[in-house]
Amino acid sequence: MTNSFSTPDSSRQGRLGFDEAIFCASKDLPSIVAILEEARDRDHGLLLTRLEAHHFAALPKDLRQRMDFEELSRTAYFGPVAKPSAPPRVAIVTAGTSDAAVAREAARTLRYYGQDSLEVHDVGVAGLWRLLERVDELRAMPVVIAVAGMDAALCSVLGGLLPSVVIAVPTSVGYGAAQEGMAALHAALSSCAPGLLVVNIDNGYGAANGALRVLQSTARLPGKVPNRTDISG
Repeated sequence: MTNSFSTPDSSRQGRLGFDEAIFCASKDLPSIVAILEEARDRDHGLLLTRLEAHHFAALPKDLRQRMDFEELSRTAYFGPVAKPSAPPRVAIVTAGTSDAAVAREAARTLRYYGQDSLEVHDVGVAGLWRLLERVDELRAMPVVIAVAGMDAALCSVLGGLLPSVVIAVPTSVGYGAAQEGMAALHAALSSCAPGLLVVNIDNGYGAANGALRVLQSTARLPGKVPNRTDISG
């Protein structure tokens, strides 16, 4: 069944091992309510991204009570989420505290799938000693998500120091020439760090899904699509 606002992707979990996620930016309140009511009626969980606090506050009480909302990351869980069953295998590293919202979007996406993350904040290259103190800890992580604006130098540094899969998330943080993240994006794409992967500006959700694909590839049996338990375990 569908409503006039959406057509649920009910087969996504079977194809990819991921539940459907709802990108709430540009959706009006009635659209969000309709999507949540349909998920409730189907007893389906959802991850919502870019959900503004004023929209969450305006939702009917019965829907809000089913949700775990975080204002900083603008994410919400609708329904239960998987519980972590293993230590963190993904690190999320930020250049500065201004990158925290994007980093939290990544962390919350991972947590929805039962994957805890190691968060290392404010270790940008302006004070490189802060990062060097954590390198040994980061080396133990199969995947590292690097979140940085301005010149995104942190992404190249991590790509040159760590054997992990490093996923760069350029952010829209920075003064005029940063061009709302374009400078960071171009720097990450132009990096000489071999094998550095790059997602779009401010796309913490996309980086987290990339990390989950890496993790589930190690859990995959031939011909089997992993589920949340495979990813989190």
